[in-house]
Amino acid sequence: MTATPFLALFDLDHTLIPLDSDYQWADFLARSGRAGDPAEAIRRNEELMDQYNAGVLSATESAEFLLGLLTQGTQEELLSWQQEFMQSIILPAIQAPALELLAKHKKQGHLVAIVTATNEFVTRPIADALGVEHLIATIPEQHNGRYTGKIQGVPSFQAGKITRVQDWLAGLGLSLDGFERCWFYSDSPNDLPLMDVVSDPVATNPSESLRSIAQERGWPILDLFADMMDSKS
Repeated sequence: MTATPFLALFDLDHTLIPLDSDYQWADFLARSGRAGDPAEAIRRNEELMDQYNAGVLSATESAEFLLGLLTQGTQEELLSWQQEFMQSIILPAIQAPALELLAKHKKQGHLVAIVTATNEFVTRPIADALGVEHLIATIPEQHNGRYTGKIQGVPSFQAGKITRVQDWLAGLGLSLDGFERCWFYSDSPNDLPLMDVVSDPVATNPSESLRSIAQERGWPILDLFADMMDSKS
């Protein structure tokens, strides 16, 4: 591919969309009776979100529940649920400010990618809806055409995002340090490892803790969804 001196990376949840797609997917399956006991699934989903917001959630612990949901159906069933989820939850949540930000970078010829901890099954159609070709997401393992509930390779979470971005760029014949400028937009302190290694970290719709860090470090703060953001810790 033709090299560009500029790279723009985006977290997804609460950054480009004003919700958490992992949480919403689990909630969607739980409330529709597709994730076992609805009350227990909702309770576990809430518990994991609290741990994530507190910065104490591990990728393995998250996968045990969230990737385990992909074992609940056949590929045909999962794709049907995915389509329903996109139509009812995700597409109505996509907002013009995020699309305009992505368009600004793409218009300038920047290489654009979404880098998210949420798994590839949930996020590939969201990236497509946002018009982003390159997606770096946690990969759910498959065996004989069925999901196993485990992670394949390095999860795209915390410091793992650096590894996954470097591997993706290497596949394109590029490297992170080869860019004149690299932006990374994120809402979460879980993304500090990657924010610390790019030239232009942007705290986007930040949680209170990331907002405080951004103010201390003089990072730009961007509030795309000031009037519509979910309640955040």
